[in-house]
Amino acid sequence: MGMEHATTKADVFPVKGVDYLQFLVGNAKQAAHYYSTAFGMICVAYRGPEQGYRDHAEYVLVSGSARFLITGAVHPGAPGADHVTKHSDGIHDIALEVPDVDAAYLHAINAGARGVTEPHDVKDEHGTVRIAAIAAYGDTIHSLVDRSGYDGPFLPGFVTRAPIVDRSAAVAAGLQPKRFFQAVDHVVGNVELGKMDEWVEFYGRVMGFTNMAEFIGDDIATDYSALMSKVVADGHRKVKFPLNEPAVSKRKSQIDEYLEFYGGPGAQHIAVATNDILASVDAMRAAGVEFLNTPDSYYDDPELRARIGEVRAPIDELKKRGILVDRDEDGYLLQIFTAPVQDRPTVFFELIERHGSLGFGKGNFKALFEAIEREQERRGNL
Repeated sequence: MGMEHATTKADVFPVKGVDYLQFLVGNAKQAAHYYSTAFGMICVAYRGPEQGYRDHAEYVLVSGSARFLITGAVHPGAPGADHVTKHSDGIHDIALEVPDVDAAYLHAINAGARGVTEPHDVKDEHGTVRIAAIAAYGDTIHSLVDRSGYDGPFLPGFVTRAPIVDRSAAVAAGLQPKRFFQAVDHVVGNVELGKMDEWVEFYGRVMGFTNMAEFIGDDIATDYSALMSKVVADGHRKVKFPLNEPAVSKRKSQIDEYLEFYGGPGAQHIAVATNDILASVDAMRAAGVEFLNTPDSYYDDPELRARIGEVRAPIDELKKRGILVDRDEDGYLLQIFTAPVQDRPTVFFELIERHGSLGFGKGNFKALFEAIEREQERRGNL
């Protein structure tokens, strides 16, 4: 497929980027505290019963351009309460900022997407936001948001609020980086066996996203964690969605484990971009974030050292923290993965520092999956 065709195709559904990720959680107050302390995010807005919204308490946290909406039901019948019962804490909405909600929604529906919310205006004294939503895999949705006519803290009804944790003294003293990450790099979805191509085709047909990369099982299979993975992205590569499905293997793969414990398809992990992965990992680990362990043998492998060449941090510093390295024709990247951030072995995070590479750490998949399998074995789910 030529670039010209890809660009033309992408224009049927232009996107400005990820507007926010909405997490439906069992306790929004405590989750907001966790993301403030452990992920260094800043709480900037709140909406709840005090503002006349009787169903939920909602906190908005930001780090650079990354924005998380943490939503907790305040009574059992509230919308979304059943999502938490079924999936535990997880991502419900991967919201996209679009220049024209009506055009995007119409295109999506005409292309066969299922509408969740028709385009409508929400207003307050700060202006108007136009919003709609379509269904994606599992119980995941994509809200389509145009906030060009709005200057409030997030969405109508939300009020500005002070940060939950004041990190200014630690930042001033040089004990913590100003922010632990700058942006959402990509969001990975896990879908059922045999459904990955269907969802790749969905994003192509509905949003004009193109297939950016694919990893066939042999590239990344360990003895157990076989999976298939493809990446779809918009024409400008602002929004990237890798999609995984399990592949038939000897024992239960990490994707099978996720699908079982999440209760179906959903967002598996969120990769956040950092400019200084060493400082971010140190700060997050000090705040109690658990990262997957990488064995020393990964760093001592002469093949790896030859393949990655010179990178900005000494290998020993990466080894000390368990940070993985991958290089491709465009450059290299540094990456590390957290353990799951809730009780169920489902949603986790990735920190990624890119130096030219547009990839996803394909060369690290085997090492990563072996680390995940060690955790699966500890949980008794292999």
